[in-house]
Amino acid sequence: MTRPDLPQSIIFCGLAALAVLAACGKEPKAAPTSGDEVKQRAIEAQTARKRTGAEVQDRALNRVIRTVYLCNNGERLSVDFDNPRQMATVRNSNGEAVDLFQERAADGIWYRASAYELRGKGVMATWTADGLQPTDCRAVD
Repeated sequence: MTRPDLPQSIIFCGLAALAVLAACGKEPKAAPTSGDEVKQRAIEAQTARKRTGAEVQDRALNRVIRTVYLCNNGERLSVDFDNPRQMATVRNSNGEAVDLFQERAADGIWYRASAYELRGKGVMATWTADGLQPTDCRAVD
């Protein structure tokens, strides 16, 4: 005994019914319109994005951070601070790179390897490269 195929109209009606049922659901919540509700929603949104001091410190200590320095001698340095490995890779304007190892600094940063050194605090740093006079640099991003 063979079963006849369902007519196209029945299949179409079934699909249409599924589409209508899928569109049914909760009405989306309307955005607040009063001044107090809008203010409260803004405060909650800002509070949700704030990180605690411990979270900020954890992010800084467990990732690589790139900083660009512009120096008084016209050089542009791109520095990748690899905090988990306690290293920094310094790339100069010519693309030459040198790996420096973190040293214990009383305050700020101190990285060095053979005749290269990067020391600083805040946005200011001093870059010393093999055979060149030390130059002051400023972090720009």
